[in-house]
Amino acid sequence: MQNNPMRAGATFFACSCLAMLLLGSVAVPAAAPLKPRARDLGVPFTGTPGAWNAITDVPGVEVGEVTLIAGAGKRVRGQGPVRTGVTAVLPRGKLAPTDPVFAGWFALNGNGEMTGTTWVEESGQMYGPVMITNTESVGVVHDAVIAWSLDRYHVDLADTWQLPVVAETSDDWLNDMDGFHVKAQHAYAALDMAKSGPVPEGNVGGGTGMICYEFKGGTGTASRKVADSAGQFTVGALVQANFGRREQLTIAGVPVGREITELKAYAARVGPHADNDVGSIIVVLATDAPLLPHQLKRIARRASMGIARTGGTASNSSGEIFVAFSTANPGAGESTGMPALKMIPNERMSPFFQAAAEATDEAIVNALVAAETMSGANDRRVIALPHDQLMALLAKYNRLAAH
Repeated sequence: MQNNPMRAGATFFACSCLAMLLLGSVAVPAAAPLKPRARDLGVPFTGTPGAWNAITDVPGVEVGEVTLIAGAGKRVRGQGPVRTGVTAVLPRGKLAPTDPVFAGWFALNGNGEMTGTTWVEESGQMYGPVMITNTESVGVVHDAVIAWSLDRYHVDLADTWQLPVVAETSDDWLNDMDGFHVKAQHAYAALDMAKSGPVPEGNVGGGTGMICYEFKGGTGTASRKVADSAGQFTVGALVQANFGRREQLTIAGVPVGREITELKAYAARVGPHADNDVGSIIVVLATDAPLLPHQLKRIARRASMGIARTGGTASNSSGEIFVAFSTANPGAGESTGMPALKMIPNERMSPFFQAAAEATDEAIVNALVAAETMSGANDRRVIALPHDQLMALLAKYNRLAAH
């Protein structure tokens, strides 16, 4: 993209797929230190992860994140504090923008938004990236994806159209969400710097200001290898975790949330909804296995099992919305000829279901482990899941794995 006015005036610092923006007087470091992940703390998980234990273990998948942090103290609409961002997941990277992937989606509880899913349901295909941000920024990110595609690939809308997939969870407890701090250039940046490899987790991207089980939540990822008679495949998950009450949190079967009761995020909330789970979770599942849309919808449903492993119950005020796609069968979107498609038989789908559940479970715990204590709007403070207490509880319940 050359001389794009939407990008003027923004100062970005990149580290892997992570971008941090300087806003006001608060400087966010360009490179974060290497963080432990759940397995490093001895959390036992079933299944075998890929090389990066991330959604990017699926060949071709790229992830980019832009993180926006600025200000402190009293919330003033339009000024801050700012604790938000954008995450981009590109199924075929930036090199195959007009080659759709087969996809399916599922809403376990629909108190949330994921645009573009009516066409995913109708066509069984998804064009372009999956974007995740905060609730009030869906529109600007949606528009930015279209503009980015036009600018980068010169897509002629006389011949085609775009229905971007943009999902959200609410960060209004810590962020001036109604201040509309996510701009088009932030979505552009997330897309531009998307890449394969390790994915930053925790307080990054769209997950920056999120809360999970009343600990600091955010972005998490994981993957699983699946052996099939047709070869070895990978299922990867990326989550934006922003759901759950403290007492629900379960890790590797251990009632962590009932054991760690201090400093709950919503202890100050009053009124009829004080005890409700008012958060949400977005799950993106990717695989290189040749699965057709009806099978991918089945895969998407299995994210529910991973959430349940951590204690989630999909409350009335929560949005659990999932999308799954396959990078196999390239060229299936061609309008001419007769595509020769491959598929895993339904009778061999069960290991893929298990992989989707396991990867979702671990991605949520990875988000919790990576997240750091954060203060935000109106000096609200959300503590990170304490690693030492987690390890002590795993040992207490005889669940601590060797590491």
